[in-house]
Amino acid sequence: MIDSIDLNSDLGEGYGPWRMGDDVAMLALVTSANVACGGHASDPETMFETLTAARAQGVVVGAHPGYPDREGFGRRRLPYSAAECERFVAAQIGALRGVAALAGTRVAYVKPHGALGNLACDDREVATAIARASAAVDRAMPILAISGTVLEDVARNMGLEVYSEVFADRGYHPNGRLVPRNQPGALLHDESAVTNRMIGFLRSGVMPATGGSPIRLQAHSICVHGDNPAAVALARSLRDALTAEGITIKPFLSSRDGQD
Repeated sequence: MIDSIDLNSDLGEGYGPWRMGDDVAMLALVTSANVACGGHASDPETMFETLTAARAQGVVVGAHPGYPDREGFGRRRLPYSAAECERFVAAQIGALRGVAALAGTRVAYVKPHGALGNLACDDREVATAIARASAAVDRAMPILAISGTVLEDVARNMGLEVYSEVFADRGYHPNGRLVPRNQPGALLHDESAVTNRMIGFLRSGVMPATGGSPIRLQAHSICVHGDNPAAVALARSLRDALTAEGITIKPFLSSRDGQD
């Protein structure tokens, strides 16, 4: 049984006057925030607002780079080469770090977003591009990767610190990959089912899978997506249920690592 776990959410995913989700409410519940860097979403003002709010709540901040694809919210696999991925990931991390300096906090880790992160689960060239970009900006920044993936192996082989995450609100295939969003069972909304599944996983290390045997995964963090109307209620329910089980909710990185 895991006795402590981080809760993370993808935040700062609006731009201009448009907002995605209730970031302020989520920041009161999670312990790490993956902040969009201007690729799939966000802009300097949105970054600053999100980073400032995270700092006020003592939430550790990570960069959340993705395909430069606001129209598709970074969820479309686009024909960028690995070299191009390396450059836009580095550029996005750098942009967030610059705004973080203005907000009085710093970027403590990197977690790739959406289709880019999913591709890095199995594509060694793309995984290497992400790890190289992160290391070029700052080798001290860990990678937060989907559990059981090529990105974990690549980053570790490069000497980077690596942490693993599982998803509270996403279905899994028996190979450990997430069920694509356009397939049945991809998105989980029932609070009771989600919390029971997560408690069972933290007790056993085994994640239920759609259409096959459960998969054994490692986890330092649980992601609850912030981009749907039920996200805050789900995060609150999950946090309350885990706390009731005696599981401590805390950052996978200490607050000292995440804040100046």
